[in-house]
Amino acid sequence: MSRPILELDGVTKRFGATVAADNLSLSVRPGEFFTLLGPSGSGKSTILRIVAGLERPDAGRILIAGQDMANVPPWHRNLGMMFQSYAVFPHMTVGQNVAYGLKVRGKPTEEARRRIDQMLELVGLAQMSGKNVTVLSGGEQQRVALARALAPEPRMLLLDEPLSALDEKIRRAMQIEIKHVHRKTGTTFLYVTHDQEEALTMSDRIAVFDRGRCVQCDAPQRLYRRPRTRFVAGFFRGCNVLRAEPVTRADGYATYRLAGAVIEQVPSDGPPAAGDGHIAIRAESVEVGPSAAMSSCRFNATLVETTYRGTVVDYLLQLPDGQELTATTTRYEEIKAGSAVVIGFEPRAVIPLED
Repeated sequence: MSRPILELDGVTKRFGATVAADNLSLSVRPGEFFTLLGPSGSGKSTILRIVAGLERPDAGRILIAGQDMANVPPWHRNLGMMFQSYAVFPHMTVGQNVAYGLKVRGKPTEEARRRIDQMLELVGLAQMSGKNVTVLSGGEQQRVALARALAPEPRMLLLDEPLSALDEKIRRAMQIEIKHVHRKTGTTFLYVTHDQEEALTMSDRIAVFDRGRCVQCDAPQRLYRRPRTRFVAGFFRGCNVLRAEPVTRADGYATYRLAGAVIEQVPSDGPPAAGDGHIAIRAESVEVGPSAAMSSCRFNATLVETTYRGTVVDYLLQLPDGQELTATTTRYEEIKAGSAVVIGFEPRAVIPLED
């Protein structure tokens, strides 16, 4: 196995009482699309700035391609950067913007011209080299910024919420575009976002951050389907976090008591926590009304609210113990708010959580 392109070893960074990085250790593989995901203030952008050399850690080491970056200034780290703002040069053409990093590095004119053409072709702007960037749309300007960052062939590209200023339609298109560029170039991408869907769509692995700590690092499918902690489960939309009393565990399965009923045969990697615990159930795993009749675990519930979202319908439901959960389905049931309904799910859909 090849050595990681990036290694953070015990990195700590404080701003007064705020801990942006708390003894953080993680590694990124060469060519990987690695995303730092978390809410505002979780430390993800600070970590990116530490990797770039724009912030110095209070403790710990940053290694890029095995080299300790302690005394290496940002301009000698051979990293590309993209920011939330497009940061294009308004007085330059598209081609001149892309050429900027090549010019700074003293690339010969003919070699630089070939690289500019190659990058503009890659991001779908091959016919726009001579245009002024100010006449481009926001999505096109962000493509220019991407081409400019990749033109000098950095060993890693750092992206700090680059799509957050775009509207939803353009943002979705750019997600696909950036993933396409990543595959074509094979460059390592270190990406920062607070958007769960964006992270799931684009990443090879995702590190979820909470108050300077990485609380789970996993493939997108694993994070979505098997969150490890209450924080991770609650952070992803459509995941119900419920109080449930752990009862027993044997042969890799656990038993829980939820709202007065027992749920058996819950897949479990470890013993249930002592006292009150928590479980997670994805909203799309919960059946409502007649479709719940075939479920192994069934509960009486009260419908609180129905939200129609076009392709799906969300039902907000209340269990007998007062806890609320959401069921998401493509089937619309004519149920009035306040009505008693039966809901159901399978034990394999239940995810035991750590506090």
